[in-house]
Amino acid sequence: MMLRLAAVSAVVLFSLAGCDRAKAPPQPTAEAETAAPVAPAETADSQGAASGDMAAPSPASTGTAPAFAALYPGARIDGAPLTADGAAGPGGLVNFTTEATPDQVVAFYRERAEAAGLKSVTGMNQGEARAYGAAGDNPDGPSLQVVAAPGPDGATSVHMNWSAGS
Repeated sequence: MMLRLAAVSAVVLFSLAGCDRAKAPPQPTAEAETAAPVAPAETADSQGAASGDMAAPSPASTGTAPAFAALYPGARIDGAPLTADGAAGPGGLVNFTTEATPDQVVAFYRERAEAAGLKSVTGMNQGEARAYGAAGDNPDGPSLQVVAAPGPDGATSVHMNWSAGS
């Protein structure tokens, strides 16, 4: 399962890398700082998710995530989310599981990204796995990538990375 998720993530990231949004990527500076991993954000408990009482989506990290990168309602975070801040602005990565289907997860993030002014740039269906990518108009603008695949236990495993842009 993790191998499939990693393969789908790699395909999405390579697809996005092929979308040349700038003539040359900015060179990182020695002053760019990365933040230490942050503690997991609070999520709705599994009973609330199972009963249909969905809490409002929470930011994917400690308040630095944009609205389009909010955790899926009822998500259970796998490991600590990672955040960083550099020349291209703040960004983060989070892995979580949810009882929703991969299609529901992608639809949720597509709606939030489009509401934030991002444009859909990547969409992929491979078996039961789904991937979605969105980006702003500027080369260093906001971006979102989501890969969702069903796990052996019936829950959907989701990998999401985002950048708020500079």
